[in-house]
Amino acid sequence: MARDKNVAIVGAGPAGIFAALALSGVPGARVRMFEKGPDIDERIANSPSSHNGGPAAPQGDPDRAKPRDPKWMLCGWGGAGAFSDGKLTLSRDVGGQLTAYLPRDEVDDLLAEVDRMWLRFGAPEELYGADEAAMAELSRRATRADLEFVTTRIRHLGTDRCPMVLREMRRALGDNVEVHANEEVTHVLVEQGKPAGVETSGGKCYPADFVILAPGREGAGWFTEEASRLGLSRVDNPVDVGVRVEMPAEVMADVTDVAYESKLIYYSPTFDDRVRTFCMCPHGEVVKEYTEGIVTVNGHSYAEKRTGNTNFALLVTTNFTEPFHDPIAYGRYLASLANLISDGVIVQRLGDLRSGRRSTAKRIGRGLVQPTLKSATPGDLSFVLPHRYLTAILETLEALDRFAPGIGSRHTLLYGVEVKFYSARPELSPLLETQVDGLFAVGDGAGVTRGLMQASASGLLAGREVARRVSEG
Repeated sequence: MARDKNVAIVGAGPAGIFAALALSGVPGARVRMFEKGPDIDERIANSPSSHNGGPAAPQGDPDRAKPRDPKWMLCGWGGAGAFSDGKLTLSRDVGGQLTAYLPRDEVDDLLAEVDRMWLRFGAPEELYGADEAAMAELSRRATRADLEFVTTRIRHLGTDRCPMVLREMRRALGDNVEVHANEEVTHVLVEQGKPAGVETSGGKCYPADFVILAPGREGAGWFTEEASRLGLSRVDNPVDVGVRVEMPAEVMADVTDVAYESKLIYYSPTFDDRVRTFCMCPHGEVVKEYTEGIVTVNGHSYAEKRTGNTNFALLVTTNFTEPFHDPIAYGRYLASLANLISDGVIVQRLGDLRSGRRSTAKRIGRGLVQPTLKSATPGDLSFVLPHRYLTAILETLEALDRFAPGIGSRHTLLYGVEVKFYSARPELSPLLETQVDGLFAVGDGAGVTRGLMQASASGLLAGREVARRVSEG
């Protein structure tokens, strides 16, 4: 009688979760899932958000939209997505690079299956971007402003609803998957060109015939180091660095009511750099994000709570050449500069940036846009971001103002720094298998995807392939 096959999934973000769902209940598969952060119920219990059933934020601390320990935000069951804005982007052209591995129609089919699964676990039926005529008009407006409008359909879970959906996924696994929360994997064990197991920070080793690496954004640095140790060939991903823009919600209302999130691309005339909008949060709030001791900025929007502002990221994409091989270190360095001079996040009025002066609390206080991140330090982003980035950002804001007048107001707020950490992408097969037979790499932390939907799809793809091999003996 053939023995059971051991499967180790490293990381419990969307990629790891969907790999586990694909393997759950497969005869002959003993599945262990390792997550260095806490399980979902523990994360929810320690969240101060009243929407999530946790304790209320203490008075006098308006920025307690984060759990009391920063690690709860990005680590644990659900990964960084657990307390994210919860956007499910149903497009093969947004949120990842799966089309680099699979034909476009196969990616479409995979995303459709993932969408059905999210719906089954409680994602909302409402779909933004489905009005083709309205989306076509937004595309025409963008073209007249020298912008590219990326058409896509989006479901919005909301920061308050996302943990509840993830909890249902956790319950669905039942006893079919051993979840090892608060247990960090330090090394993948390889013998004779195949996985042999994983080793945890406590020095314990677990056997594994197959390993699916799904470390998430928080584990991107670890993945890079481990891929280098294992000798995996990699392709460097670009660096995404920029700011978070905040303005009155009315400025973008006619866009967000139709598309919820408008994904716009611009090529700055001075340096021809690619700049894109990302993670638009209608009636949302700006929040701090903690990554291994570095504070960056992000945005949230909720299903049941609305502010008077809308925010979005404006990111400049830079592709470096030899001998540069560490986009994560570069992004961390820029974020650390902002932390050094502000003790966290800098906020500056657009008008002040244009005039070459730092913002002050008094200037911001008399402005038309009041910051939703109250603890941000008024300052000057030019002390942090290189001239090339600032030029691209300012030129893009001028184009965006033509698309939606008011974005370029002198009262618009810019928060910095926003950085998206993507590890170097390993060379993978169409099934997302590395050069080590039986070792798969999926999700954002592996540099394969950049969002909930494609991360989920990558995990499902790898999980199904491992399930097939287990079933075939």
